[in-house]
Amino acid sequence: MDLDWLSAIYGATIPVGGGQELLLREVVGNAFGLASAVGGMLRRVWAWPVGIVGNLLLLTVFLGALLDPSHTLPALLGQAGRQVMFIAVAIYGWVRWRQARAAQGQIVPRWATWPQRAGLAVALVVGTVALTPLFSALGSYEPVWADAWTFVGSLLATYGMARGWTEFWLIWVLVDVVGVPLLLSAGYWATATMYAFYGAFTVWGFVVWARARRKPGVETLLPDPRIGPAGR
Repeated sequence: MDLDWLSAIYGATIPVGGGQELLLREVVGNAFGLASAVGGMLRRVWAWPVGIVGNLLLLTVFLGALLDPSHTLPALLGQAGRQVMFIAVAIYGWVRWRQARAAQGQIVPRWATWPQRAGLAVALVVGTVALTPLFSALGSYEPVWADAWTFVGSLLATYGMARGWTEFWLIWVLVDVVGVPLLLSAGYWATATMYAFYGAFTVWGFVVWARARRKPGVETLLPDPRIGPAGR
């Protein structure tokens, strides 16, 4: 079977002037990511599978230097690793929100407790410190700590979304502040531009979720299986 068309799509680029080109799959992957972010803000279950498609596309982008010797951009292992992480956590969030919707609950987005917030802050710092030497040894792009920061922050933000914590939007802001300069310096213009847009979008999302706390929304907490009909 002739698969030249597939290879052509995989390597397709979009000229942006000045001799610069964008990988088509990087642009499309970020478009799926944006759609997922909008779905998350609206608390729609479809946000999770849509995000997974984008993650798969972006995984091939950030591993491009390893998958294709002719690839000119550096490998960002933290960015690649976080796509794998996104997929794993997205499956968790997808199952959690589907079960919650089936239960027909009316739990709205909620604030994390102070111990939970402290745990997120500690995990962000400790995780960055722990992963920086690992990513460095694997040959990730400098500054490696920024790559580790975006990886850990993305993990925590996605987990917070799955749990229904409104603060997850603020973690995304911290990720974008570091991620945009990193991606620009590495030459990933499409993703950097999308990150910059996300920075403004996440502030809006935070406001929407904060206001929605008193309105019915997607149930993000599973019912206690120990409570049967007789115990209601």
